[in-house]
Amino acid sequence: MEKYANLYVNGKLIGSVESPDELIKYLRDNRRNGQISPFTSISYNEESSDIHISTDAGRAVRPLIVVENGVSKLNEELIKKVEQGELNFSGLVKMGVIEYLDAEEEENAYIANYEKDLTKNHTHLEIDPLSILGIGAGVAPYPEHNSAPRITMAAAMGKQSLGMPLANMKLRMDTKAHLLHYPQVPIVRTKHQEILGFDRRPAGQNFVVAVMSYEGYNMEDAFIINKASIERGLARSSFFRSYEGFEKRHPGGQVDRFEIPEQGVRGYRAEEAYRNLGDDGIVEVESEVKSGDVIIGKTSPPRFLEEQDISLRSKSQRRDTSITIRHGEGGIVDAVILSETKEGNRLAKIRVRDLRIPELGDKFASRHGQKGVLGLIVPQEDMPFTENGVVPDLIINPHAIPSRMTIGQVLEMIGGKVGSMNCKRIDGTIFSGDPEWELRSSMEKCGYKHNGKEVMFDGKTGKKLECEIFVGIAYYQKLHHLVAGKMHARSRGPIQVLTRQPTEGRAREGGLRFGEMERDVLIGHGTALLLKERLFDESDPYECHICSNCGEVAIYDHKRGMKRCQACGETEDVQNNRKIPSVRLPYAFKLLLDELRSMGINPKLELKDRV
Repeated sequence: MEKYANLYVNGKLIGSVESPDELIKYLRDNRRNGQISPFTSISYNEESSDIHISTDAGRAVRPLIVVENGVSKLNEELIKKVEQGELNFSGLVKMGVIEYLDAEEEENAYIANYEKDLTKNHTHLEIDPLSILGIGAGVAPYPEHNSAPRITMAAAMGKQSLGMPLANMKLRMDTKAHLLHYPQVPIVRTKHQEILGFDRRPAGQNFVVAVMSYEGYNMEDAFIINKASIERGLARSSFFRSYEGFEKRHPGGQVDRFEIPEQGVRGYRAEEAYRNLGDDGIVEVESEVKSGDVIIGKTSPPRFLEEQDISLRSKSQRRDTSITIRHGEGGIVDAVILSETKEGNRLAKIRVRDLRIPELGDKFASRHGQKGVLGLIVPQEDMPFTENGVVPDLIINPHAIPSRMTIGQVLEMIGGKVGSMNCKRIDGTIFSGDPEWELRSSMEKCGYKHNGKEVMFDGKTGKKLECEIFVGIAYYQKLHHLVAGKMHARSRGPIQVLTRQPTEGRAREGGLRFGEMERDVLIGHGTALLLKERLFDESDPYECHICSNCGEVAIYDHKRGMKRCQACGETEDVQNNRKIPSVRLPYAFKLLLDELRSMGINPKLELKDRV
């Protein structure tokens, strides 16, 4: 009985074929001969009897050497031609020696890592096993010694590291940018970094790392850093924030103006806020600015043109629409650029820089997914030191290693030590890096123990520590999750227009959310007044008058000095406070009542005397 298979092109059913194996072979031969695009994917699922042909854009494909009958098609003769420049990579693709596979087709391919592993069943051979990894994962040295989730984490955190991202930093006006002051190239590096050109744009520094506990301040992945190292510039960085403003044209021919606003202008701030502005209304370069300071003084015409006609005695009042420094930020004005928008209006761009010296709570990570925050900064004289007087820059907790199985970091620390002693770079590429025992024997040649452990002395007492401490050099990254960019507190501040509750978020000077789970804690503790304070007194208290006769919201007549219920006509003098009492309730509740009324539901409030 003949096998039938459904044929799909880019997920669309085209028809069915009688002999799927023959069709697959025919299509693949044509792809290898260059008859169809090398990026076409042809996959066959025998279980569901489906042939899928994909030609759509955006698929990730990777090159592999074709294997036929257990023999690689890339033979010595072709390799010599490539070396002599007679043949290039795309030439090999056209010849069908190398082909591109996507994830779907790779599922049914049998790929060997090395030529020596080839059998009759293999369909493809890796060009180099390092091509298994992408850019993110390829940056970590010795990744084959780490557990998979740690490599994933390392790949994600490499994108958050501070370094030297651009060569033209001075000319750019990015909204946000970070710059590490003294980036270093890693001692233990991978071929991926070489291919990427990572040495030209490094993002981290080589730290001398000791693995030990220090008075409990490095519990739960916290780090301890040497204060002297920070003072020498370790992990120091700058944060850049750009602001912009332009002179907008309004209907009626009026325009905004860059200037120092005069005192009569509507929305005028305190005089202190304008202290850094030059005569043209734009901040002077290298001025020190803090949160709320004006950096572009700007005035705009009144919102409504009628305002001009109301008062004949004076010219129409302009309003202050100056650009200020964001809440919680500050720094030094780094650059001011004056330009024009495409409509021809004046445009000002200002870049503010802020020095970020490592402080408690700043986040660091190695290239093995070992992330943590700074838990303590210790003076150098109190840090433990080795026999040779080497004081570590960083102390990490021993508990971070066994359960995470990041043996790659242990190897990197040994490799870093060997590299620094022998003034050479160590190769930590996956499957082809410098072997462990080679590193260990090099350690012994340098006069150290092959396992990287050293005798250390307590900096405070000078006594020798009972156990030997593992010390090495690892490449650590400072990540952009800095305390200075996250720290937030508020007492009183802006509220939302609709609910009259505090605004949300650090950028808007918002309140700290007391959520449902926090509320449950207070209920569980029976602290009713604290609950009332958080959810009512400190949030959105509102005072209104309620008619005790009909339960509707009453009004206060200022002219007559009396309260009146418009629903049932009940009135009351201010002195007699029984019929229409004043009630305090959350504004959000009052809003709910109003919204229910808008839906045709008329809620009434029942009043009782407070016992």
